[in-house]
Amino acid sequence: MTRLCALDDIEDTESAGMTAEIGGAERPLILVRRGEQVWVYVNSCPHVGLPLDFKPGWFLSLDKKYIHCANHGALFRIEDGLCVAGPCVRQWLTAVPAEVKEGEVFLA
Repeated sequence: MTRLCALDDIEDTESAGMTAEIGGAERPLILVRRGEQVWVYVNSCPHVGLPLDFKPGWFLSLDKKYIHCANHGALFRIEDGLCVAGPCVRQWLTAVPAEVKEGEVFLA
């Protein structure tokens, strides 16, 4: 398993960005924490393939209910990456299997 970070490196209800090797290539990632759970997605909007962050590591809408694409305003559900508003409605962020073990976040 590949370690991404400590759980405490991401504040609860916040997001972070980082890179990790997946399938032999470095990929930019979005990590979103809710309590002891972390969701991980490839940092690439399904609309045009651009990174989603406003500035490094900032991915959430102001109310922190959605992942928000800085480029075209698309909103994605944190729990499954489904786009619910914007130009890519009904498309999905690419999920990356991850798990939290003993306070550390790992690619699964």
